[in-house]
Amino acid sequence: MPLIDYSFLSKILPKVKIKKSYTKAKKDYLFRIRIAMALFFFGKGFCFATWASRIPDLKNTLQLNEAELGTILFFLPIGQLVAMPFSGKIVSKFGSNAVTIYGTLLYAFFLIFLGLAHTSWQLAIGLFLFGVSGNICNIASNTQGVVTQQLFEKPVMGFFHGSWSLAGFCGALVSLGIIYFNISPFIHFILAFVFVIILVLLNANYLVKTKIKKTKVTEKKRFIQFPQKILVWLGVISFCCMASEGIMFDWSGVYFKDIVNAPGALVTLGYTSFMITMATGRFLSDVLVSKYGPRKVILSSGIVITTGLYLAVLFPYLIPCTIAFMLVGFGVSNVVPIVFNETGKIKSVATETALTIISSISFLGFLIGPPLIGYIAEATSLQYSFATVGILGIFITILTYRQELFK
Repeated sequence: MPLIDYSFLSKILPKVKIKKSYTKAKKDYLFRIRIAMALFFFGKGFCFATWASRIPDLKNTLQLNEAELGTILFFLPIGQLVAMPFSGKIVSKFGSNAVTIYGTLLYAFFLIFLGLAHTSWQLAIGLFLFGVSGNICNIASNTQGVVTQQLFEKPVMGFFHGSWSLAGFCGALVSLGIIYFNISPFIHFILAFVFVIILVLLNANYLVKTKIKKTKVTEKKRFIQFPQKILVWLGVISFCCMASEGIMFDWSGVYFKDIVNAPGALVTLGYTSFMITMATGRFLSDVLVSKYGPRKVILSSGIVITTGLYLAVLFPYLIPCTIAFMLVGFGVSNVVPIVFNETGKIKSVATETALTIISSISFLGFLIGPPLIGYIAEATSLQYSFATVGILGIFITILTYRQELFK
């Protein structure tokens, strides 16, 4: 299957130079830099969690059925996809630190557009802009994260991504209180925007300022390329995981509202429980892999994802579904980080090229998964659609076992 080439990332990262003053900085200042970067990841995750937690309310306000909601949700990944060709160029031109700051503010600002939506097409446009800004923010912050990693001997990228997951839990928890007091999504999103502004103001000066070398491009890279077989299998595993993850982000609240019939603010309990275990799993990922090996962790992760989803389908009640969503969160937490780490061990393909190929396939999971749920739910029911997604966890386990990956 031909894939979009996102190799602009490889053009950014190797050419970044850190100012000498950072390499001579004291440990306490380096620690502050690390915390600042983690808080920018936290801000991104908080914005996304704020949006995801209010999907059921917006669905009811706009009187959307499952298929209509699925179609509208499709505009968020479309915005991300549209932004991909120029996100890297923006970061390369203006620097990852500046784009991280303004991209984060823009991402939070477009939350307000979602709260202002009174029609389905207004929500669709808002989600498109939210997706565009989100992709720019994501490329910039991850590039800044890689630059920050160069200042430390021990890995810190996992801490940054764990902060994103932790923000998902905190955002859901805040939403629980907001919904309890019957505050509208519009006011909720304004409060989230103000919170992000405060985060940016307190931490912007601690981002690493970089210089980017400009080099002549002697060879034009093809926009379409065909990946090696091993990269396809790794990409498919990531696809199954990210599709499951994206579905939980967008549909867990709806499932708790329409199927579980969770009362009041407890409609966000499923999403909150999912985010708690996903964040915990990511912080524990390095420990689990070192103790059991990546292969065993991936094999068990697929089983845990499927078990959680089918438990939610068979027992659509508050406590069993909360436990089920916790299982799904823990299952998806380790797959993508392990796949990305193992990709760097492939010697036949440049690491940056391999990662962009796998990222492309993985991204399709976020792109296709949530809208597909809506169409299946409209044709059958939301429970049947979750049962369909449960098969993806089985695929993860089978592919890992049959292809003898992660040795």
